[in-house]
Amino acid sequence: MRVVTTLPELRRVRRGLPEPVGFVPTMGYLHQGHLSLVRMARRECASVVVSIFVNPTQFGPNEDYTQYPRDLPRDLALLEKEGVDLVWTPTPEVMYPQGFQTWVTVEKLTQVLEGAHRPGHFRGVTTVVTKLFNAVQPQRAYFGQKDAQQARVIQQMTRDLNLPIAIIVGPTVREPDGLALSSRNTYLNPQERRAATVLYRALSAARRAFEQGERDAETLRRIMLEVLAQESLARVQYVSCADPETLEELHGPVEKALLSMAVFIGKTRLIDNMLVGMGRETFPPYIPEEQWTVDSEQ
Repeated sequence: MRVVTTLPELRRVRRGLPEPVGFVPTMGYLHQGHLSLVRMARRECASVVVSIFVNPTQFGPNEDYTQYPRDLPRDLALLEKEGVDLVWTPTPEVMYPQGFQTWVTVEKLTQVLEGAHRPGHFRGVTTVVTKLFNAVQPQRAYFGQKDAQQARVIQQMTRDLNLPIAIIVGPTVREPDGLALSSRNTYLNPQERRAATVLYRALSAARRAFEQGERDAETLRRIMLEVLAQESLARVQYVSCADPETLEELHGPVEKALLSMAVFIGKTRLIDNMLVGMGRETFPPYIPEEQWTVDSEQ
């Protein structure tokens, strides 16, 4: 496994990798959710590249950029065990050189849900991912359903900019009690950790209701809120029953939906989601037209 920091190093090593190249962008402090994406890439691609970069531009002024957990030696050891070919660990100076002033924005999809509560977050995400794609030049890139809106935004951006990259979404990986894996789970004390399962319980209750025939969007939102209200440590920022493609809030009867929420457990903000009516755990992959003949049979 090669580990590089500078852009010239990356491009030199990248030129020698067998294709197709699968790419997993991360902010490090890896857990089994990240590693599940690495394994998907390893199964589907001749080479696997992972980036580790805590991106400052996607954090708001009062968010946890400086406190975000970091452990590069541990991350590299995990990736070596997974057979990763190349790891890129750029510095902020590499990604945002002095005088940087160019940004990538996706409009409607970023104005709701997370975007409504974290202004500027997705501008930072889409800009850094575009730069990572441009540097690594993968044929396939892997994102987790855990960050559902991010996955949809990246798919939209990739399509709109005609990038020749398939965007594959891997399922959310959970603890045995249902808590979605997240690097921010490390912020939780033992009492908060127990309380954090309420997100999964609320989503599961709404999903069960849907599977038993409940189709009213407002009722599904109310079910989630009622479960969340049972946990004294939970402070709800939003619950949503939205269209899985447009992410716009649904009203009245629904055939399919993205159920999602953001909830503070103590001082820690957690997000989670589930799809209903889709017949699958994740968003469908985005496959660019030039890859249809390769991927249509998969």
